Amino acid sequence: MENKRILFTAPGVAEYLDAPYRKPEPGKVTVQLAVSTISSGTERANLIGDVNINSTKPALKEAKFPRSGGYSSAGTVVEVGEGVEDFQVGDRVAIFWGHHGRFVTVSAKDLFKLPPEVPFEAAAIWNIATFPMAAIRKCRLELGESAMVMGLGVLGLIAVRLLRAAGAMPIIAVDPVAHKREQALTLGADYALDPMAPDFAETAKALTGGGVKVCIEVTGKGAGLDGALDCMRRAGRVALLGCTRDSDFTIDYYRKVHGPGITLIGAHTQARPGQDSAPGWWTEQDDRQTLCDLHRFGRLSLDSMVEETHTPEEAPQVYRRLATERTFPLVQFDWR
Repeated sequence: MENKRILFTAPGVAEYLDAPYRKPEPGKVTVQLAVSTISSGTERANLIGDVNINSTKPALKEAKFPRSGGYSSAGTVVEVGEGVEDFQVGDRVAIFWGHHGRFVTVSAKDLFKLPPEVPFEAAAIWNIATFPMAAIRKCRLELGESAMVMGLGVLGLIAVRLLRAAGAMPIIAVDPVAHKREQALTLGADYALDPMAPDFAETAKALTGGGVKVCIEVTGKGAGLDGALDCMRRAGRVALLGCTRDSDFTIDYYRKVHGPGITLIGAHTQARPGQDSAPGWWTEQDDRQTLCDLHRFGRLSLDSMVEETHTPEEAPQVYRRLATERTFPLVQFDWR
């Protein structure tokens, strides 16, 4: 079968190329994609040639290409490898850790079977959505606690919606870009603040009656974390969800972390148990089921967040924008 995929072939360059079709090996499944979602932060880092892209390994000495993105997608099973019993041809599935391609072959453990009422557009966001979900769980958010999201990219905006579903009150969304703040308000934030405003921290503390209890920090920047710490209540919890690829942080840890008893939580999605969920520490599979249930019971419909849909042939132009634009919308590729 004719196959195509999107590859980053040089810094800032994405191409839509022919690719081999591979039959699934034992334990694997081949899926024909319907929809794939751009995870803008991770894909920008790979696209521009960032050498610091793996949290468990040292930085690369130089960027190596080709690279790819598209680890959150959905489609229909077309072929099943030996030993796979939970999936069959024709199943509609969400894909975790795949890539942007017409046909994608992944381990059966990286699939989730979709009920008929869940559209591909929603399921294709689920892998991305498990990241802020895990961060919120690790903070042990309780009903009625104040929360702040620092940075309103894709992860931050999803975090706003999840915090609302989890019962956080009030929710403060923070970003220097005005239209991102406006978007967060439509998605469930109670307040939206500009971190560059001179009274930013004072305003956040006033809105929360003395300081924020839970913060989801998504900028991955030292200035973002520093500004978030200025807003925290004593014994508050800050989840470091944004990938902190730049380690040049200047933080007054003595006064902003040590003294007020702030808990800083590493919230990379791979820092989670492989099996057996526990309070605050859920497996990927259980978070996938939660996202499915939230959609089925009408609590959270992520497909409404999609801002642009493109054909895969338009990938070169789309990724030129990702490499150069300051802000980037939630974009999906439609492979049908």
